[in-house]
Amino acid sequence: MSDPATPDASDAALPPSLRLLKWLVILLTLSMIGGVITVVWLLVTRMPQAMGTTLPELPSGLVLPEGAKPEAVTFGQGWIAVVTGDERILIFGADGRLRQEVVMTPSPGP
Repeated sequence: MSDPATPDASDAALPPSLRLLKWLVILLTLSMIGGVITVVWLLVTRMPQAMGTTLPELPSGLVLPEGAKPEAVTFGQGWIAVVTGDERILIFGADGRLRQEVVMTPSPGP
């Protein structure tokens, strides 16, 4: 005689509503696995194109003024901006010549 407390391996012991729920969970699991595989595949196939792009290069004639230490560099269409540690923004042309210098004034303290 079989013990009713031990689970039966067949689906016949499950009520029809639980059998449907079991198959819905299996279907959800398979669709999530398929979604993760799709996202990973898209990242792998699309990322080498992004990694192949080269960064803009600084012109060889670009020379910072004496004592200026660069903190940030921004590349624009035909210009390069260098933010220095002494609160200046130096804008250079694509050829490396200084086009404009902007001196930042500190904001008034509290």
